[in-house]
Amino acid sequence: MIPFTFIALGLALAAGTCGAAPLVDVLDLPAARSELAVRSPLLDLAQAGSRLVAVGQRGHILYSDDQGRSWNQARVPVSSDLTAVHFPTPTQGWAVGHDGVVLHSDDGGASWVRQLDGRQIGRLVQDFYASRADAAQWLDEGRRLEQDGADKPFLDLWFSDERNGFVVGAFNLIFRTRDGGQSWEPWLDRTDNPSAYHLGAIASDGEGLYIAGEQGLLLRLDPTGERFTALASPYAGSYFGLVAEPGVLLVHGLRGHAYRSHDGGDSWSPVDTGLNASITASAKDGAGRLYLFSQTGQALVSADKGAHFQPLDLGQPVPVYGALVSADAGLLLAGARGVVLRPLAPAQQE
Repeated sequence: MIPFTFIALGLALAAGTCGAAPLVDVLDLPAARSELAVRSPLLDLAQAGSRLVAVGQRGHILYSDDQGRSWNQARVPVSSDLTAVHFPTPTQGWAVGHDGVVLHSDDGGASWVRQLDGRQIGRLVQDFYASRADAAQWLDEGRRLEQDGADKPFLDLWFSDERNGFVVGAFNLIFRTRDGGQSWEPWLDRTDNPSAYHLGAIASDGEGLYIAGEQGLLLRLDPTGERFTALASPYAGSYFGLVAEPGVLLVHGLRGHAYRSHDGGDSWSPVDTGLNASITASAKDGAGRLYLFSQTGQALVSADKGAHFQPLDLGQPVPVYGALVSADAGLLLAGARGVVLRPLAPAQQE
């Protein structure tokens, strides 16, 4: 989850576009092919085997087979802004974004198909909860979603393999698939989120699965009960990202705030980032180092699993919305002008 997405959502609400039919429905308009796509705003990055994949505004998806030195534009069936991408295998990947869109690729990101969008979500929710006697609240929610139309974004996603995964988004939107996206199961009633805060980030440390979101929301999956239960949060402001590594969780968000847990989220310690700007992106490398990036282009690195961070000089600061560490290329930073490459010093390489 990033502030960029929330700004875009807020502008849509202020303009009165929610629930109104657009002149051209971006869900029916394939992403335009353009040589300028490589310099357009990009919001997230993922590794698909040796390939890199980036997603961003107007349905742009780019992929690189030379560690980010050059990019090709993928075939995408929608023009919705895309917020996050994840590949659990080198070929099978998913991307999510505005208008409730979920896309799938089976060729490493070169081409995509739509699996779900906001025009379907309301009816899907109603059909799922229709047979439950105790689900009046969720039936009402389904009707509201159907009436509002495709106006709510998904903000993040996580897949354990090519069949099992979650997509999460604004106003407690959360769906699970157990068949690679052929069908989607609403989990609106399976989160301890009575205020319907935005679900902005989802990640796994290899043992547990966690969600971070608006107003300090922190959740952890109870696999036995199949429910995301609330964790005591050390902060009442919004979280924009979540890094999960074996033995450590790190959440970050507004005004430079970051917190670290070494016990699966049962307790949290503040991290001194020295930043006042919101932390909008994070990354990890194969050597266990963690990286944080602010909306003003500041960068930090930790060599002790997030206990302490040091400034990282990347030259000219650029706002960062998504980040990835490559052993060959260094840091790849997604932002307002595409992907920027920043080499790391030898001591910082994997």
